[in-house]
Amino acid sequence: MGKISNYNPQAKLIIGLIYKDEAVFIKALSKLKKKFGKIDFESAVNDFIHTNHYQAEMGGELKRKFVSFSKMIRLQNLYRIKLFTNRLEGKFLVNKCRLINIDPGCLDLARLVLATTKDYAHRIFLRKGIFAEVTLTYRGNTFSRNDWTYPDYCTQEYIDIFNQIRKFCIL
Repeated sequence: MGKISNYNPQAKLIIGLIYKDEAVFIKALSKLKKKFGKIDFESAVNDFIHTNHYQAEMGGELKRKFVSFSKMIRLQNLYRIKLFTNRLEGKFLVNKCRLINIDPGCLDLARLVLATTKDYAHRIFLRKGIFAEVTLTYRGNTFSRNDWTYPDYCTQEYIDIFNQIRKFCIL
């Protein structure tokens, strides 16, 4: 039998934001900073071109940006963060359509975990309707995809972003 030890896993809070209107992004980012504190990394703006999943709701020519926060989070709180970001998305609705998609996750030395409201075979239930998915795994000095990893998260552009954020975990 394995010995149970005290384990307090912590990770970098990362948030991916998909949006069209820069003003909406700035307002949402302000609210995220107020809630989670100082940002230690902000990616360049990327065109969101790997799926048209959000096009009917949000329109075309969407952008994506990633941010990470200085303060480490406890992994068991990821579900609370997802509930908060869902409420924040709800503050940016027009005709019941979102103007911004806010996807939280956490990144540590071994993995990138995303929070989601959608259940599937490779996802683990956390609490209150929120699931966790190991989207990327760190192997061979870089993040690597899994069979279920979203196409945009497989791109070298995104992998480079997550490798940069990972350096903040080492400090």
